[in-house]
Amino acid sequence: MTIFKEKVDEEYLTVAETKEILESLEQERVADEDRDMRYELSRAIEHVNTFAYLDTEQSRAFVAELLELEKVDEKTAYKIVDLRPQDRDELRSLYAQERFSLSGEELDEILNVVKQYI
Repeated sequence: MTIFKEKVDEEYLTVAETKEILESLEQERVADEDRDMRYELSRAIEHVNTFAYLDTEQSRAFVAELLELEKVDEKTAYKIVDLRPQDRDELRSLYAQERFSLSGEELDEILNVVKQYI
């Protein structure tokens, strides 16, 4: 017998937004002495503390600015914010699975937005 889970909702988050959520969850766990923090949760907190370079407001502004560009969809915008590609090759790797490729001008336009948040 296989149990399938139904996907009820889906929402993209940046690492900074995830960090904010996990910090509040961590505070709840620390306040309750009877509840231990699971290994997965502690590793997730460690990960977001390592890789969250921006605060939540900056990351949301970054996503909004990327979404204004023509060739950037929501999923890709969140990937760009989290990974902050430094050059065309890194940015192309994010678009590798898409059915289209970006021109040099389009790549540079995206990289110019990224440079504002580095």
